[in-house]
Amino acid sequence: MCKKVILNAPFDAMWQDRDVFAEVFDMEGEVFRHVKSRRTFRIEVGGKGFFVKVHRGIGWKEIFKNLLQFKIPVTGARNEYDALQYLAAINVPTMEAAAFGERFANPAAKESFLITRELENIISLEDLGKEPVEPVLRLKLIRQVALSAGKMHRAGINHRDCYICHYVLDKNSINDKEPVVSVIDLHRAQKRSKVPWRYLVKDVAGLEFSAWSAALTRREALRFVRWYSGRHLKDELKNNGRFWQQVEYTAARLYCKENKIPFKGFIPFETNSK
Repeated sequence: MCKKVILNAPFDAMWQDRDVFAEVFDMEGEVFRHVKSRRTFRIEVGGKGFFVKVHRGIGWKEIFKNLLQFKIPVTGARNEYDALQYLAAINVPTMEAAAFGERFANPAAKESFLITRELENIISLEDLGKEPVEPVLRLKLIRQVALSAGKMHRAGINHRDCYICHYVLDKNSINDKEPVVSVIDLHRAQKRSKVPWRYLVKDVAGLEFSAWSAALTRREALRFVRWYSGRHLKDELKNNGRFWQQVEYTAARLYCKENKIPFKGFIPFETNSK
């Protein structure tokens, strides 16, 4: 049996010389998500909050179903755990893993878990976008999301559920020059030497589409382009205009699909924008 367990405080002391998988699978807490093969719930240990994700074997039927739909199946917590380690290494704010484990080599029967420390006093950017936000703070948040996504993508990681609901603001940092905005829910994330073009488009389009609910303006979107790319706007649109046009096209299609309205095209980014 292939088995790996990594424990950090406080679980290293709690579960010393115990069957860790039995301990995790017997845990109960406030359930946030429960599907056939995955359960997410919150627990408290020593007065601190933690989120537990337990993955059971998804079976060959589900694996083949995903492959036939040209989707990469998620067979456990490994993707998310690895993504958290990579993001921490490149200083992208995210969750901190407190414990991880996986067993069984058979991908259809693999069982795994991931425990992350709760991010305290936070609000998702989706929820924040429903409230009036000062223009200066809006730009700060857009900049932090752009820097986070840009560094993540250049490191070879794509999120696959990249929407502003999966970016959270530390409310204690709201008045800082650089507010702390963390990316979360990385259970579908992928890591390669280089993110394929279509996955870059999917991630960035997801951000733009979801930001429209917060009344994202054209000027703010172009600021995002500059901060995400790390280049002057004119140079970025000149060299990567096709990419940004595809991003806007995909975002528009997502918007129409979500709102059940006919898709009638889009207005591309103007390459002469200031």
